[in-house]
Amino acid sequence: MTTPRFLLTLPTIGPYADPAPLPPFVTDTRADRYGAFDTIAEVGRAAEVTGFDGVVAPFAHDAEEALIVVAGLLRANRWLHGVAGFHPGVGTPVYAAKLSASLQRFTGDRFGWWPVVDLDPVTARAQGDFLDGPDRYARADEFLTIAKGVWEHEDYTYEGRFFQVLAGGFQGPLAGRRFPPVHLSGSSQEALELSAKHADVHIFDATDDIDALIADLGARAAAHGRTVAYGLRLTVVAREDEAEARAVRGVPEHALAGSFEQVADELRRYVDRGVGTFVLETEPHVEETYRLGERLLPLFAQEHAREHAREHAREHAREHAQEHAQEHVRQHAQEQAK
Repeated sequence: MTTPRFLLTLPTIGPYADPAPLPPFVTDTRADRYGAFDTIAEVGRAAEVTGFDGVVAPFAHDAEEALIVVAGLLRANRWLHGVAGFHPGVGTPVYAAKLSASLQRFTGDRFGWWPVVDLDPVTARAQGDFLDGPDRYARADEFLTIAKGVWEHEDYTYEGRFFQVLAGGFQGPLAGRRFPPVHLSGSSQEALELSAKHADVHIFDATDDIDALIADLGARAAAHGRTVAYGLRLTVVAREDEAEARAVRGVPEHALAGSFEQVADELRRYVDRGVGTFVLETEPHVEETYRLGERLLPLFAQEHAREHAREHAREHAREHAQEHAQEHVRQHAQEQAK
């Protein structure tokens, strides 16, 4: 079984947790000694030390700016990857690509994109975006086409309906980095077609008809000469047993809840259906990140180690059989020579 990739959703929308009460002998009475970013930083650090592959800072009009959050966490952690949600209508694709090229340089290519295309009209207009309907996806197509174009070419020109570039392209220190892996989502025909052309990973929701959508998207991507990896976003509540997990308050209806082994088994079934990335949502964030990282993720790491050992044993057996066959041929040749 392929080892899945685990990403953790960051708490970029308040209210944020207060720090633990200090003992009486601590005299630091400074105001605001524990701010909003401290909670996010704690979650990011927990994800790093417990073995999560990365974090996702989702886009929301009332949330911290995802690009800033991810940039801060990537500089503060050594191995963690970060995916930032953003709206393609708030800036030019050239500026987004330039910002990302610098982030890739400063973080060792650990930065990823999650363009959010289909905003509800109220949120979109609050962002200054009055485009609607299929034009949103047409603009996102141009956005991603241009961003990749200036990234990959020193002299790039594009004339589109929404964006134009004349003799653009990155040179010098901005050139040569890995383009941010593109994560996209949605189940509409327009969303699937956009992913077929541009996504590295398409993220589904737990309520989607995953099998049908994977088949549809796979065929669309093949028509463009591409392949797309598949992910799933879901809330997870894992405890020692199912009864304890079900007793947790505020668990969403479609959450995956159960013992660590039950949750792992359900995730394996998704892997068998083609899902390779899981975007986990959980709360309270710091505590649950440690719990999942220490109890759930090792079940997959152990499985990977066992599979690696089995593959090593199979390779050793193949080499031994080949050596035995070669020795048999040599002995036969020597007997014939006599």
